[in-house]
Amino acid sequence: MSATTARSGATGEPLEPGPGRAGAAGLRPVGSYFEAMPFGRAHVLAALALFMAFVIESWEQLALVYVSGDLGDAFSIDAGRIGWVLSAVALGMIPGALVWGPVSDRIGRRAVCLWSLSAYGVIALASAFSPNFTVLLVTRVLSGLALAGIYTVTFPYFLELLPSRMRGRAAVYLSIGWPIGVLAAVGVTQLLAGLGWHVVAIASALAGLWVFAIRAWVPESPYWLAAQNRHDDAAAVLRRLGADVPAGTRFEVVAPERAGRPVELLRGRLLRITLLMLVVNFTFNWGYWGLQTWLPTLLQDKGLSMSASLGFVALSALFMIPGYVSASLLTGRFGRKKVFLPYVALAAASGVLFACSGSMTELYITNFALSFFSLGAWGVWNTWNGEFFPTALRGTGYSWATAAQLVATSLAPSVVGFLLAQATGFSTTILFITAFLVVALLFAAPLPETEGRDLE
Repeated sequence: MSATTARSGATGEPLEPGPGRAGAAGLRPVGSYFEAMPFGRAHVLAALALFMAFVIESWEQLALVYVSGDLGDAFSIDAGRIGWVLSAVALGMIPGALVWGPVSDRIGRRAVCLWSLSAYGVIALASAFSPNFTVLLVTRVLSGLALAGIYTVTFPYFLELLPSRMRGRAAVYLSIGWPIGVLAAVGVTQLLAGLGWHVVAIASALAGLWVFAIRAWVPESPYWLAAQNRHDDAAAVLRRLGADVPAGTRFEVVAPERAGRPVELLRGRLLRITLLMLVVNFTFNWGYWGLQTWLPTLLQDKGLSMSASLGFVALSALFMIPGYVSASLLTGRFGRKKVFLPYVALAAASGVLFACSGSMTELYITNFALSFFSLGAWGVWNTWNGEFFPTALRGTGYSWATAAQLVATSLAPSVVGFLLAQATGFSTTILFITAFLVVALLFAAPLPETEGRDLE
């Protein structure tokens, strides 16, 4: 925590904060109460609620990918326009993330999650009854605009509820929601595909009902409450989370005037961090999403049937889970950087070997290695990415990171689709995608380590 930005609510004079130390006016940083906090039932319930939110986010971005053929037949559209439909949610999420992130710094993490997921459920349901391509495209963009709120807030919100010693490991486990969402999308679409894309879209919309679980199980962030001078509310949440907080406790308030102001990300020490993390988010997500979107098609070019290709995708998703688990165990011991960088390097190497596979056995082994290391790295990155910015700007900073990811998510399917249309071939396309992982590795190297530090 920066000693130069903390202010006393009573006198406005600078404090000398530090982990576990009271300030000059007897104020303590919120983070000091997380140092000895036990991991209890309240954390488990919050983790479950936000884990399922991440499953929903993964599901929504992938569900229609696996019924794209039926979608094209229903609206008589070509592969190009199918690509627009598949990218529409990500397109809507880009401005959505840039709006919802600063809003979460102003009105709270919990409120954004509730409003966002509720709106998503309603709009996604409407999209299932689209009478034509234009309406479908618009409603998909709007559902992305709504979903961006909870997508952007999930990780920084979770980090602000965890004991310090558990932050890295537990947040990586939250990332397992992504492959679970992939498996759900593959399984449910295979089960419901015969009923048409409408039924798959309706199933996606029903996920909006999970808002009631979040409302019941996830309290507001005590960091955010303290930053708003809501000291009694912050203390109540800390007690709910298992901390021993004396009655009448007051907390340090860190630069509340900066809350939700994007321009602050481009000032002082944050400028360098912001620029580096934007490049990493864009290139890393391109390296993942460019392959994920077109993997079934690429595998069919190698001789697999659509059914076999989807089975391959499902097996790849299963291999993501031990990747996450291994990264979770390692990041608490060695830190974010010493796990993220080797995992990305190994993912890039696996991508090259995948591109050069000469047999079906090599294809399976190298892709499973790519899934293991790339998603293990994602788990660490989701945590690391949420620890760079202070509370007043954490939602805003993560929104920029999310927007950079989503720009890649939107562009990658179209660019890769263009390459495939030009008959560039399996190997060349995979190598092009893998090159983005190498760029992510280079730009992540200068970022600061955050393991063991209190959140600001």
